Amino acid sequence: MSQLIRLKDIQATHHDLIGDDYYDPTGKTAYGVNEDKVGKIEGTLVEDTTGRIRYLIVDAGGWFSSKEVLVPAGLARIVGDDVFFDSLTKAQVEAMEVYDHDYQYSYKDQHQKDRQAFVADSVPAAERMEIADHAYEAPNTLELLEERLTVNKDRIVAGLVKVGKHVVTEERNVDVELEEEHANIQRTNVDRPTDRRIGDETVEVELQAERARVGKDTYVSEEVNVGKTTDHHTETIVETIQREELDVDRDGNVVDREGNVIDRDGITAEDVRRARSV
Repeated sequence: MSQLIRLKDIQATHHDLIGDDYYDPTGKTAYGVNEDKVGKIEGTLVEDTTGRIRYLIVDAGGWFSSKEVLVPAGLARIVGDDVFFDSLTKAQVEAMEVYDHDYQYSYKDQHQKDRQAFVADSVPAAERMEIADHAYEAPNTLELLEERLTVNKDRIVAGLVKVGKHVVTEERNVDVELEEEHANIQRTNVDRPTDRRIGDETVEVELQAERARVGKDTYVSEEVNVGKTTDHHTETIVETIQREELDVDRDGNVVDREGNVIDRDGITAEDVRRARSV
């Protein structure tokens, strides 16, 4: 009966099964049905005889305050840093046993517990699910990712225009006609008698003249309006993006980084050779 061990422990005890280049989803965010956030992936359990991932250890902190459960790896859909369990419901997780870090799990026993959990009476009838054998295989769908540039525009202050005014002093000549009175003495010989006594006498005549009085009035001589015009130009932005490409040989077979052909179960020819030599 094959035993299940944590992937993080397999390097020390079964390094020959997986080598140094293996996939580990630990730390990825986990989502359930309708992309409801469940929690995160705390680790994986693999078979000690094949090194295949059979279960993902899911911390369901998004649904429960503290609960770790084992979810069959084949129910997972991995996209970037996220793991989606499209058919996993909160009621199903509630029916599962809490993962025990110190317990030695076997593939056969856990397989039976899963079948009971997914059809438990506490799970609504519409959510009950039969677990097929392929649900215990690691996800066989690899999504290739690529980066695409998204260009947005921000409004910034590119310049500042200030329009002010100042006082200029200049001299201006203005011609003004002014009137001024002068004394005009006319003397006429007269010969008539009078009873007035001879003595000193003075006659005063007021002479008037105009004097210029300058005042200043303010007028609007010009209006200045400050507006804006918009010019358009094209700017070329150079940025580096990445994309993922599938590793295949000349015959179209999927290969690992060392060039070994990987079959549909994720096992390379080198894995088979190692297993036979054990």
